[in-house]
Amino acid sequence: MSKTQPTDDLFQLIREPIDRATLVAHVRAASDGALVTFDGCVRDQSHGRRTLYLDYEAYESMALTKIREIATAIHEKFQIDRVAIAHRLGRLEIGETSVFIAVSAPHRPAAFDACRFAIDTLKRTVPIWKKEYFEDGAVWADGELHPAPPDAPIAKPASQ
Repeated sequence: MSKTQPTDDLFQLIREPIDRATLVAHVRAASDGALVTFDGCVRDQSHGRRTLYLDYEAYESMALTKIREIATAIHEKFQIDRVAIAHRLGRLEIGETSVFIAVSAPHRPAAFDACRFAIDTLKRTVPIWKKEYFEDGAVWADGELHPAPPDAPIAKPASQ
């Protein structure tokens, strides 16, 4: 069991750039020997198409509840001190941070494992949706198939 409680953690859903230094400072403690971060940033391509920008939407109250549940699970599973999780909403440009996670712990294995658990669980369970904008249109990511290029052969549905 960790020495701190999830009440010492920090969670943000924000529409301005994420202040990574503030999140790192929040989780750092003199008793910690490790601080691991994950910085998810907007890349300039997706599935072979040039990305122009992204737009994130969330069911905000539920998203914060789910993020708190992730922190509680992290404290139960790993020997960590604190965790901070921030996710941007709204329009994000190429290179901007969309999600930032910081985990502190007395030892590095727990910090690495907890940080990985946090992002993997967040992506699967938190109601935050990403719309990707391309030169030829936009799609909601993770849930919709990306449209095939215009010259790709049309796939026939499997017979039932």
